Amino acid sequence: MKIGFIGTGVMGTGIINNLLKNDYDVTVYNRTKAHAQPVLDNGAKWADNPAELTKMVDVLFTMVGFPQDVENIYFGENGIFETAKAGQFIIDMTTSKPSLVQKIGQTGEAKDIHILDAPVSGGDIGAKNGTLTVMIGGHKEDLDHLRDIFMTFSSKLNYFGPYGSGQHAKMANQIMIAGTMTGMTEMLVYAKAAGLNLEQVCQTLQSGAAENFSLGSYGPRILKGDYTPGFFAKHFLKDLWIALEEAEKMNLDLPATKEAKRLYEILVDDKKLGNDGTQALIKLWWK
Repeated sequence: MKIGFIGTGVMGTGIINNLLKNDYDVTVYNRTKAHAQPVLDNGAKWADNPAELTKMVDVLFTMVGFPQDVENIYFGENGIFETAKAGQFIIDMTTSKPSLVQKIGQTGEAKDIHILDAPVSGGDIGAKNGTLTVMIGGHKEDLDHLRDIFMTFSSKLNYFGPYGSGQHAKMANQIMIAGTMTGMTEMLVYAKAAGLNLEQVCQTLQSGAAENFSLGSYGPRILKGDYTPGFFAKHFLKDLWIALEEAEKMNLDLPATKEAKRLYEILVDDKKLGNDGTQALIKLWWK
């Protein structure tokens, strides 16, 4: 089975490497070829654009930055739907708008193409270690057909319903993470001001009721001054925009999520630190 993958960012690279480790034939495309070099060095092949790549594969994964990028690679010039054919399986793993996934799904069905939305959680560590959690929308039988492929880079597959359901589940995930990231940040600010040993505080909290992924994964990075992205701050801000947009459609007010979005807007738009990891939120307090 030939697999295509569009998007060789932090997450995509980890996923592709796990596919290669499991002896899958993988061809990739990325807007900047140099960013794909690590997976090319590991045995992946290269295609010059999404349309060319789509012609070459049986299963195609996409994982890019923003909804407009998804729109372009599916519906734009040299896009996926220019050459997609009946019977193919196409899976968008980008965290994107549920309405866009529904559009992709309906377009695919008209061409007898199998579509899934499958955003993930677990960060760069999960992608590297093959332990991602996947949230899936679409037809369940399509997931069942691809289960072995998914399990090369994930530890949990969670099916939620029709097109867009995976994206809604990912929005719930991001709302939760917004709380843990702001909580971790304010905790560190407080503990430092109180003169506590921050490493000891993190270890203590992570062994009790305050335990959470953000603290366990990003707390140690902050203490080392490591702001490299396990997940880009600019992408997290995009996710919070989508979550609040969807909440508004459901007549929901999410004040804590709004505050997280406001803080990340300062980090990304005012401080110009969107290419840092989400843990860089601490820079609003610490120099």
